[in-house]
Amino acid sequence: MPNILQITQAIMADPQNQYYTERGIEPLFAAPTTARINIVGQAPGLKAEQSRLYWNDKSGDRLRQWLGVDRETFYHSGLFAVIPMDFYYPGKSKSGDLPPRKGFAEKWHPLILENLPNLQLTILIGQYAQQYYLPHHSLSVTETVAHYQDYLPHFLPLVHPSPRNQIWLSKNPWFEQMVIPALQAQIKTILS
Repeated sequence: MPNILQITQAIMADPQNQYYTERGIEPLFAAPTTARINIVGQAPGLKAEQSRLYWNDKSGDRLRQWLGVDRETFYHSGLFAVIPMDFYYPGKSKSGDLPPRKGFAEKWHPLILENLPNLQLTILIGQYAQQYYLPHHSLSVTETVAHYQDYLPHFLPLVHPSPRNQIWLSKNPWFEQMVIPALQAQIKTILS
């Protein structure tokens, strides 16, 4: 079984990622072998790529608030893995960032997850993560998140914590009233 360093080197050597490797951009993910919680989102944003720190923006601030953890715990405890659907910033589209590249997660996630024996919960943020990890469901993101209890204890689906989702949050008050407290309770139990 290849270790995380070997996998990282293989990702960088993959012709699919040549554009990034030639520019000195390394894949952005975190997979400490001690991780108990895995966060699967879409792909790093431009700010995360530039700072070399995942979830290093307003979305990340909101995500940590939802989780009920501080920056120190999130980044330095070794309890959180962050394995997005693509490890590179995909570029901009008219309505936000481009989607993660097809086939990327299928190629790299299984190898990385073999190195994470202590995972107890995977948080699935947005449609791409939910479609990949919950392949037999056909619900919208809103419906999937509303039925979050159906996926416990292994998965907990969330909407993206982007400030752009403020309208969605205001239209769906049940999310912050029911899902966030359930999420925080799960996190607290796992981390204690």
